[in-house]
Amino acid sequence: MTYDPDRAHPAPPHGIAVPPQLTCHPAKQCLYGADTYYQEAHDQLAGLTGDITGFAHRHAALLLKPDAVVARRLEAAVQWLGERRFRIVGAAVTHLTRTMIRALWYFQWNLATPYRRRLAALFLEDADALVLVVRPERAPDVPATVELTRLKGPTDPAARVPGQLRHRLGRYSYLLNLVHTPDEPADLLRELAVHFDETERRRLLTHALAGEDRTAHALELAGRLHAATKPRELDFEPALDRLRRDLARTLGPGTPTDPRGLAEAALRHQLDSCGADFGEAGIDRWDTVVVGSAVLPMRRPGRAPVLDGADTETWRRHLAALPHNSSTP
Repeated sequence: MTYDPDRAHPAPPHGIAVPPQLTCHPAKQCLYGADTYYQEAHDQLAGLTGDITGFAHRHAALLLKPDAVVARRLEAAVQWLGERRFRIVGAAVTHLTRTMIRALWYFQWNLATPYRRRLAALFLEDADALVLVVRPERAPDVPATVELTRLKGPTDPAARVPGQLRHRLGRYSYLLNLVHTPDEPADLLRELAVHFDETERRRLLTHALAGEDRTAHALELAGRLHAATKPRELDFEPALDRLRRDLARTLGPGTPTDPRGLAEAALRHQLDSCGADFGEAGIDRWDTVVVGSAVLPMRRPGRAPVLDGADTETWRRHLAALPHNSSTP
């Protein structure tokens, strides 16, 4: 979708203006202008710099989710960023509560199945996560968020190729994809406000505006997260074997034997036990997620997200269509 001045939404009476330099989607301009998270980040950033659009274009964020933490892939992600010439200019720990999960993917989870929502709750809330604010050392011809999202690789593990971050970190499943990036500059602002309160967000923004290299701090936080969590195997076959064994011991006769039946039974057990793990007598939540995310439907057919990102070619056309004096280098 390219920018069309006749379709662009002005600032709504109940919100603030979101310029077309921050998103390819007129609907996102309207919805984010009235979104509390976007407004909070925008207003705070306005107090720190007079170039909000430039900041949003030059920076991106990488969320290393709990699956990346337990799989011990944080240092590998930091190394990949360095190889791709992204400087880490901010780092902070976040914890994905139920409310935050829905806030982050509020405009996309209309296509998630109940299985996906339940499995996501089991693992996303199980450990802390790491947010890295990054800046490419050499500015691409599209926003940094768009370029990092391209380099990150797709959600579908079968579609990932060598060189992409998700290929480097591990091709587990559609749900266990280890990392997330904001799609567009407008999403960067909004998601920083979802993750962090005003104090922590100010610290991150100040570091980013100063351009400080925070790689050492990111690695320090990675070490803390690894020390605080138990390492996990996220490979399907070992998880299936453990799940089959533990369910048979816990549920007794009549336990399903096929992978989907096992995953559904394990998920019901997790819901009945409020997601707790009960040592030798329980069902490990990570085994439930590994198997369930591989064999249960994750996406409702026939649905599209309310809002989505845009690829690099779409962004190039979009920027070219903007009035010359309003485009962002």
